[in-house]
Amino acid sequence: MQKRTFFKRLFVGLLLAIIVCMGVVIYQLQANLHAVQTALGDNQRISVLEQAVSDNYYESVDDSKLMDGALKGYISALDDPYSGYLTNEEYHQWQSNEAGVSVGIGVTVTLTEDESGLQIVSVENPSPAKLAGLQADDIITAVDGETVADLGYQEAVSHVRGEANTSVELTIQRGKTELKKTVQRQEMQVTSAYGTMLENKIGYIRIASFKENTVEQFQNALNQLLKQGAKGLVFDVREDGGGLVAALEKIVDPLLPAGDIATATYQDGTTKVLVHSDANELNLPMMVLVNGNTASAAELFTQALRDYGVAKSVGTTTYGKGVMQVTHSLKDGSAIRITVAQYNPPKSANYDGVGIKPDYEVTLTEDQVKAFDTLDETTDPQLKKALEITNSSTLLTQNTETTTTEESATPEDANGETTTTDETLAETETQEGAETQTETTETEPAAE
Repeated sequence: MQKRTFFKRLFVGLLLAIIVCMGVVIYQLQANLHAVQTALGDNQRISVLEQAVSDNYYESVDDSKLMDGALKGYISALDDPYSGYLTNEEYHQWQSNEAGVSVGIGVTVTLTEDESGLQIVSVENPSPAKLAGLQADDIITAVDGETVADLGYQEAVSHVRGEANTSVELTIQRGKTELKKTVQRQEMQVTSAYGTMLENKIGYIRIASFKENTVEQFQNALNQLLKQGAKGLVFDVREDGGGLVAALEKIVDPLLPAGDIATATYQDGTTKVLVHSDANELNLPMMVLVNGNTASAAELFTQALRDYGVAKSVGTTTYGKGVMQVTHSLKDGSAIRITVAQYNPPKSANYDGVGIKPDYEVTLTEDQVKAFDTLDETTDPQLKKALEITNSSTLLTQNTETTTTEESATPEDANGETTTTDETLAETETQEGAETQTETTETEPAAE
């Protein structure tokens, strides 16, 4: 009797186990089937849409153009202004832009007040535009026979740029005279960083963006100013929309002590160091000029110098782009750009969506904004304020150094750290080089 009961219980137990296992299998099969049906449903919708367009649209259809539009729409549904799909042509142009190479005629333009033309702000020298006789204040009213008013700003600029080794016919308004100019387009290196010495030996370095070639240009400008005996530095990142993380690291490294300069926090919560500085540090008073179009890598640059206490900022609150994009190339030559992480400054909070408030708020008038590219140390109130503070810091540093020299004969400062020379700086930067990383930040925060 006991033996029968045992086998009965054993049988029931095995039966229950089989039923449970079957239930698990059935559940998994149902889940897989649902996933397959969902995928088929999406594919069917695309197929039906494709067939409907092919059978019914009254004009010929460019399948490649339709696919580009579909992919752009897919990424745009993320509702992220920094993510996007790039066609083959757009990706090629983007790569050239990040490398610091542009195709065009060598002019900087702005839209006229009546939006009927492109006013030339400056002409690169040398450049195809210079060779063709174009001048600042010339107004481009038509490009290859199409008026700027009809094209719109972005399309008109795109038409002027065109492709390398092709020509463009421009209609120019110069005062009351209308001119026709045929200009040959070509690839040109973009100047994204340069320096000059201002009053009282204060070095001024303009950083327009953080591109591959910005590193070398910045190093040359910095080393030249140091050789000229710069007693302080003003970095101008106004209108700087950011750029490559790799470029940022090489530029900020010689300015800061050893430490992590920037990290990124990803979707899964992990954090990765993006920018690190070695122990070589430039010991000079520094200021940073910022405005509402200072974004991304330029904001990281600004906040890093502030967090380490080596610089103050002057201007207006920055743009507030504290997220990072990675660009993936596809086999057909196109690419997708996706926001993957949030930036973290060295010691302060992320600034995405809020910007960075300057230490000294100084605004420009409407007229000063319009004439921004022509302002100098006498007409630019933000630069004047930065110079005023830097000069005060320089005098304070000089007085401190004099006192230290009288009390001690050591070449070290109060913290026991030896000041880095320009020769050491140059050697360090040459050894590190300007390496390219796959992680990038966007360069036009306001345009996209």
